[in-house]
Amino acid sequence: MKITRITPHLLRVPTGDRAFYSSQALFAERNSCLVEIETDQGLTGWGEGGQWGPGAPVASAIREVLAPRLIGSDPTEPVRLWEENYAYTRDFGQAGTYIEALSALDIACWDLAAQSAGLPVWKLLGGRFREHVTAYATGCYYPPDYADTESMMAKLRTEVEGYAEAGFRFIKIKIGLLPLDQDIARIALIREVLGPGVAIMADANHAYTAGVALEMARRMAPYDIRFFEEPVVTEDRAGYARLRAASPVPIAGGECSFTRYGFRDLIGEGCVDIAQPDLAASGGFTAFREIVTLAQCYGVSVIPHVWGSGVAVAAALHAISTIPPMPPTAAPLPLQNEPMIEVDRTHNPLRDALIQPGFSLQDGGLAVPEAPGLGISVDRDRLAAFSS
Repeated sequence: MKITRITPHLLRVPTGDRAFYSSQALFAERNSCLVEIETDQGLTGWGEGGQWGPGAPVASAIREVLAPRLIGSDPTEPVRLWEENYAYTRDFGQAGTYIEALSALDIACWDLAAQSAGLPVWKLLGGRFREHVTAYATGCYYPPDYADTESMMAKLRTEVEGYAEAGFRFIKIKIGLLPLDQDIARIALIREVLGPGVAIMADANHAYTAGVALEMARRMAPYDIRFFEEPVVTEDRAGYARLRAASPVPIAGGECSFTRYGFRDLIGEGCVDIAQPDLAASGGFTAFREIVTLAQCYGVSVIPHVWGSGVAVAAALHAISTIPPMPPTAAPLPLQNEPMIEVDRTHNPLRDALIQPGFSLQDGGLAVPEAPGLGISVDRDRLAAFSS
């Protein structure tokens, strides 16, 4: 099999009146970059990158630099292709745009390799440990009118009640935009609504210094927060390590780390209890396999970050299904030694309307696709409608 064409698709959907804030910025749109790889045998593979910011740099890296090198190559050898193209871009890549581009291409090549073999990706990766992955809801972002405390808290209560009614037993909330007292008040309301039977995790999107993060961790601990995600900026690994050593709440991070090298440093320097590679950013399936091995060596859990379109969700499900319980037990438990899938609950047609079949919550989680490759197809009409 040979690659005949590689097409990046820039996608953009305004969030309109459903815009929201993290600690860092207003999300006025959802965007991504899908890559489509066509072959001489009529098979098409899909991958995704370009989720963090504008997708145009990722699309340009694919179109101008990487695609010309891949045309004519055999996509059923994704590891070799990854290594050759990482080596080629090492002097100007290593993180960010080029690794996101490699991620998208790698996911698409694994999709093609698995389709060619008539197998789902998870089987080509070596086999799965679970057919169904427990989900956690990501939500409780800040509304555009967050300065109106009464309105914000009323909206928060309604949102959390909806998660409880939908059957989520694990919920990740956002912190870091407001003063600590106000974010603690938000956490208190969420715990009041959910009661003691639902696990809560908190994500600051690197809003704090290590000292402020430690204060926040101590103040969150009485509310039974199960992990504290991205408390400090990715570059401050020393701060991560100091915080992890003193925090009463487990520390998670890695959505902005890249390849085996970035996770070697993040894990090896004692920064996290939970590593969170995003397949569409950290290097695709090829890098993911290596990151899981690194984490196993250090006794660190792996719970991937998931953000983007339905292609990213499908890729994550295949990858997560292959993570062994760490450590193994007769009855693995989510968050204790069993991985989970992140299910973002903000408005995102790229996730909910672009692929077939879609994903629906069943028994508190998502089923792992069974069909060859990623087990999905992209709706061409929707692709055209979302393309920028």
